[in-house]
Parts: sequence; structure tokens; C-alpha cells
Amino acid sequence: MLATKPQAAAWVPPTAGSGLHVALATISFFVTFAAWGSIAAFAPHFREVHGLSATATSFLVAVPVLLGSLARLPMGMLADRFSGRWVMAILTFAVAVPVALVPRATSYRELLAVAFFVGLAGSTFPVGATYVSRWTPPEKQGSALGMYGVGNVGQSAIVFLGPLLAASLGLTTLYHALAAILAIWAVIWLLTARDAPAKAATTSGWSALRRVLVQKAAWALSLFYFLTFGGFVAFGIYLPTLLRDTFSLSLADAGFRTAGFVLLATLLRPVGGILSDRIGGARVLSFVLVGVAPCAMLLAWPSMVPFTIGALSCAALMGLGNGAVFKLVPQVFPEDTGTATGLVGAMGGLGGFFPPLLLGVFRDFFGETWPAFALLSASALALALLNRRLFLARRA
Repeated sequence: MLATKPQAAAWVPPTAGSGLHVALATISFFVTFAAWGSIAAFAPHFREVHGLSATATSFLVAVPVLLGSLARLPMGMLADRFSGRWVMAILTFAVAVPVALVPRATSYRELLAVAFFVGLAGSTFPVGATYVSRWTPPEKQGSALGMYGVGNVGQSAIVFLGPLLAASLGLTTLYHALAAILAIWAVIWLLTARDAPAKAATTSGWSALRRVLVQKAAWALSLFYFLTFGGFVAFGIYLPTLLRDTFSLSLADAGFRTAGFVLLATLLRPVGGILSDRIGGARVLSFVLVGVAPCAMLLAWPSMVPFTIGALSCAALMGLGNGAVFKLVPQVFPEDTGTATGLVGAMGGLGGFFPPLLLGVFRDFFGETWPAFALLSASALALALLNRRLFLARRA
């Protein structure tokens, strides 16, 4: 059942500089998310080099999402139990290694192995979210976490700028430069970031996990994030391939359009947080989930104009939904924010793993992708009903 009345968050007013620490966490999210999206950015290139089918390509772009999703829960637990500052630094530095190894992969199997470990970059999200939550008073956490979510634009940057830079610098140089940026930022973060005055949890991570897992609210929020953030990730990593297959666009044009999708969703994430601070996250989710249903069906129309309208509308709604979900997470789980964020974030990441696989399978075996978009539409309506019964009814 829902948490009856959560205890007040253990938040101590910071001495100074909370805005600085939100900015530092956002930059960390930007850099690691760029690494997380780098495989998807060059998926059409890898497809041509290795002669991959649509299913094999979709599996390649989904593999980094898998580890990034599964690792979010333990990383969130570590951030709750220990120091978000140190966990973030170690993760950022560790991601630099597989990123540097991507150009050395000479076969599809090697590329899959390296891409899997690149996915570790996606697990930084709950670490940064916990760090930001502890630096922010409860009444402003929606806005602060929404601003932190702007780090999503790192994926937009790599999708749009990556092919352009690779054309002039070479793919190997680009990946080595990205690895160097990750390593350097890990050092800068460690030198400048500081843990907030609120102390880390003194109970074990497993105790926090048990407290979170028995709450219906945790699983409901996970499903909301599965659709909103998972949909965002799925489109972000698979749109370049989908646009090239459906509309025969060039790699640069497909990357530009995908970057627009990611940028719009990213910029509206803080708007979702701000709206949630004012009217409540459940109310924002109510119109987001209902709105996704018809917009998803526009994506099944193989014509550029309705497809573009549907894609951009979904981007806007999913961005708002992302901000709303993470207004609710620290509100419902103030003492176990990192663990709850890890669970919700893991489910959101898994939401980005399965849709590309479904799209690839539908295209290879049936020559159509519309059933996947119909499933997205039906899922949004089902979750809108769940939100109404669980969160809106409780608020009323």
C-alpha cells in the first residue's frame, strides 16, 4: 500500500552554494549521458560496417540501455548509504574505459561487449538525483530535479554533433576525446563537489530496499517512468535508424531530427518539475499520459508531417512527465530517495531497452512498426487510469 505519511526529509539548510552543486550534478549527467548515447548515435555507421539486420541494430543500441538500467538500483543504494560525491566520481572515470575501447571493436560480438559496458554511464542518474535532492529543500525539489534532468541534452549533443565531428576528426579520435573528457570531468567533480549537510542513511541499503519494494507507490512510479523516460530513451536511441529506414533520410538529417526530439523533451523536463511544484506531480501526469495516447498513433502514419507532429508531441509530453515523476519520488520516499530513485530509474531505463527491440522485430518479420506504437498508446491510457486511482484519488 502507499506510504501513509512519510516522515519529513532529513534536510539541513546548506551553508551556501546549493545552486552550484545542482549545476555540477547536471554537467555530470550531461557528460555521462553523452557517452550513454554514443553507440546509438553511430548505429547506422555500425550497421553498414558490420552488415547488420534491423533486429541486430536495434539490439546493439538497446544493450547499453540494459546495463545502465540494471545498475541504477545498486548505484542509488550506494548513494543513499555512502557518498554521492565519490560514487559519481568513480562511475564517471570507469565509463571512460569502455568508451575508449569502442573503436577497437573489430566484430559485432566485440562491439556488443563494449557497448554493454558503455551502458554503465546510464547508472549515474540516481546518484546525481540523490545528490541534488539533499542540496534542495522539499518544496523546490521538483524544479531542482527538473533542472538536473536537463543533462539529458548530452544525448542530443552526441546524436547531432557526433556524426559531424566524426566526419572531420575520425571516429577513433572522437571516441578517444569523449573518454578523455569523462576522465577529466571525474577529477574536476571530485575537486569541486561536496556532499550536502544532510547525512547519508545509517541503515543498510537492503533495509531501505525492502521499505521501498513493499510500497505500491514505488511500482506505480516505476511504471510511469517506464513509459515517460523509457519512451524518451527509446526514441532517442532508435529514431536515427527508424527515420533512415522509413523515410530514407541521410545520417546527418536523421541525427538532426533526433536531436530536436531529445532537446525538446529535455527542455520541458524542468517545466514539468516547476508545474509539479505548483499543482502536484499527479495532476501533471494525468494530462501527460492521456495526451501520449493519440500522439503515439500519429507515429504509425508513414508520412513525414503526421510522424513529426506525433514525435514532437510525445517528446514534449514525455519531458513534462519525467519532471513530474521525480517531483513525486522524493516526496513519497524522503528517507530513501536514492534507493527509490534507483528502482524508478532502472524501470525507466528498461523502458528504453524493449521498444527498439520490438520495432526491429516488427520491421524484420512483418515489415510494419505500427503495432509497437499502438501498444504505446494503450499503455499510456492504462497508466492514466492507475494514476487517477492511486495518486489523484489520494490527493483528493
